[in-house]
Amino acid sequence: MGHNTYMKSFTLWFLLISSLLLSWQIYAVSGENYVDYSKFSKELAQELQQDITKLEELEDEDSFYEKDFDYSSFSARVTDRDKTSNIIKISSENRNIKFFRAGDEVLFNIASMKDREKCEGHVRSVEDKYFVIFVKDLIPCWGKSEYFRRGTVLVVKSFRLAERVREASIYRGILLKRKKSFFKQLNSVNHFVWSYNQQKVKVAAEYDKEIMRIRKKKQRALEELQLNKKDQIVLQKELIQRLDGVDEDLDFYRIEKDELQVDRWHLDQDLGVPVGNRPIKAKPKL
Repeated sequence: MGHNTYMKSFTLWFLLISSLLLSWQIYAVSGENYVDYSKFSKELAQELQQDITKLEELEDEDSFYEKDFDYSSFSARVTDRDKTSNIIKISSENRNIKFFRAGDEVLFNIASMKDREKCEGHVRSVEDKYFVIFVKDLIPCWGKSEYFRRGTVLVVKSFRLAERVREASIYRGILLKRKKSFFKQLNSVNHFVWSYNQQKVKVAAEYDKEIMRIRKKKQRALEELQLNKKDQIVLQKELIQRLDGVDEDLDFYRIEKDELQVDRWHLDQDLGVPVGNRPIKAKPKL
């Protein structure tokens, strides 16, 4: 009758649903985004940021939820009880009882005594195909003197369960959307993994083509540089020859002013200096 591993996982899962729905309600009222949409893909994040009324439309997408069906009512059977008959363990073929949580209110009648009032109980724990409730008083639906037998068939009514089923159907629609998004991403990943060799060859070919283009460009540049070198060598020789010619012309056309020492007798006559008619020998320098 205690909690098992399934109950713990169910509790954690249902807390996740409740927190998610609460976040959507807060977002709808205050206009603030309290959900970390960065954890989802972009497309899924856009879908999750819808109004709750739009999310309800997801119920029709393979959520197995029927709006016209009464999920609050189901039949069950008493399988065990304590001596006081206040704690009752109930089995049911209704698999939606997994959505019960501790503290949920349930109303029930005895199947053979539907004309009597309903008894009120509260869920204590949930197991696979079983749930345990606490009933304060069985008199309204059972009576005082009759022994509450194991195997008694009950007709259970729980509006909270119906609400939880509806919430679960909405969340299942979201999960389906998320699954589709994951499948889409997985398909893209698989396509990349499966076509890796082709992609590798394609990328290598593109880079080989680029390398060949660069090599040709390099070769062409080197050839142009070699031709330019030859032209520069020819130009160098031509410039050297022209420079030599210019140097010769500069030497030829250099203007010089010489002071005559021997053949200057006629110049002295022009100056009126007393000299002889013939030039004389030059005096030796001391």
